[in-house]
Amino acid sequence: MPPGGIHSVELVLLLLLVFVVLFAALAQRLQIPYPLVLVIAGLLLSLIPGIPSIQLNPDVIFLVVLPPLLYSAAWLTSWREFKFNLVSICMLAFGLVGFTMFGVSRAAHWMFPGFDWKVGLVLGAVVATTDAIAATSIAKRIGLPKRIVDVLEGESLLNDASGLLALQFAVALIVTGEKPTIGKGFLELAYLIVAGIALGLLVALAVEWLERRVEDAPIEITISILVPYAVYLAAESIHASGVLAVIACGLYLSRKSSEFFSARVRIQTWAFWDSLTFILNGLVFMVIGLQLPRVLSRLAGYRLRDLALYGAAFSALLIALRLVWMYPGAFIAYLIRRRVLRQDYSMPSARQIFVVGWTGMRGVLALAAAISLPEFLQNGQPFPQRDMIIFLTFCVILVTLVLQGLTLPLLIRALGLAGSEASNCEESEARRMMLEAALAQLAVLRQSNQPNGAEVYDDIERHYRHRLLDLNDQIDNEQDAEHRVHYHLSRELSRDLLDVERATLLRLRSEGQINDEVLRQLEYEIDLSETRLSHG
Repeated sequence: MPPGGIHSVELVLLLLLVFVVLFAALAQRLQIPYPLVLVIAGLLLSLIPGIPSIQLNPDVIFLVVLPPLLYSAAWLTSWREFKFNLVSICMLAFGLVGFTMFGVSRAAHWMFPGFDWKVGLVLGAVVATTDAIAATSIAKRIGLPKRIVDVLEGESLLNDASGLLALQFAVALIVTGEKPTIGKGFLELAYLIVAGIALGLLVALAVEWLERRVEDAPIEITISILVPYAVYLAAESIHASGVLAVIACGLYLSRKSSEFFSARVRIQTWAFWDSLTFILNGLVFMVIGLQLPRVLSRLAGYRLRDLALYGAAFSALLIALRLVWMYPGAFIAYLIRRRVLRQDYSMPSARQIFVVGWTGMRGVLALAAAISLPEFLQNGQPFPQRDMIIFLTFCVILVTLVLQGLTLPLLIRALGLAGSEASNCEESEARRMMLEAALAQLAVLRQSNQPNGAEVYDDIERHYRHRLLDLNDQIDNEQDAEHRVHYHLSRELSRDLLDVERATLLRLRSEGQINDEVLRQLEYEIDLSETRLSHG
């Protein structure tokens, strides 16, 4: 804890949050993913004399930050796409992780003084995990094909687990000096995976049972906060994979949430988790940049020029290893998916494969993994090259986030992949089928209740038919065109009237005719109506 106790911690945290807000707003104006801007900002702030020294605590990352971020990412993942792309995802999350460890282990001994294959194996495991936040935010904004975005998100979700599992084995190899057998290693890996997934699903079933019996937004949001921490700690207590347990739990509950969340709870929960993940991600990316003085202080015996050369060379090696793996890995995945699984899947183009290869950005998890390395071995000797591993990891994070992050939009446009799947055909078709089903049910209800309320049925039917016409790409006749014009006019008038309602509501509150509780309730209803209009 910094000098000054809790007040100093509170002040530093407050300053960090202010910086996150300011630089995230700047990133939005510059149309650059906020992780890139926050890392650069943290780096520049670290060079200012008097800036408080902030130590990245790996326990805080693994036990406080990682569980909710994993849970949120799993919640946002589509199970259908995840399952369909699982082979391709595993080729990256497991195949590429193994290839990265092997490549770094082979190259490290002649690239860096004092490294042998074991230390290289640890270094490879540390930097094997990728962070998809910057890459996927760029990809979605530019309109990269959805199949690429799905694979990137799935890779980032699973290689957190595979990278950390690989790191455990690599560190044990050095700390204990024992070389595990293939059979023993396979059994331990199988237990970590199977037990982690099983525990995650077991907790998810219990949470689902509880959620179906609770109907209160604050309570349900609190439950959603507790779940990832409880799952992670429970899995770690039985020496299973906490990462896989959280992922399995999040995937299951996400798929079932539409059955136990009410509309109001769902809106409030999404809003809360959007804010929480933004705050956590913003803080950790800012703190990454602020680590520069602390990282360099550990390597006082090296010349700055040599350190820069080491960092650049290692970053280039990692980028090259990923690109080298991508093409045979994509081909192997294609063969398995087509010939073994019989999936309707086409081989990605060379341009798409290259873009996926260029998105191997590293994040805070890699730095936390490096800092979490033990300082001493079982025999009391210092952990070999620990400070250099931390430095090289820091360099890789900076180079991949800044270089690849800033050049990725240009690369996507240059390869002609931008906007290739901007329209979502599934969404349009789903909207159409929902409206048609509603009109069919309306016809049934009209027949059973005639002649009462005929004008009400006419008004509702007209509204639904206008929405259905708005989805059509072609206008069949002048009457349809007139209906569409009327529908758009109706939406614009509705928005204007909602503005009048909101202004009137604020005036009544200002005049003291209503209290704030009434204002919040009615304002919430106006917000829901406005949201519905904005989505057609």
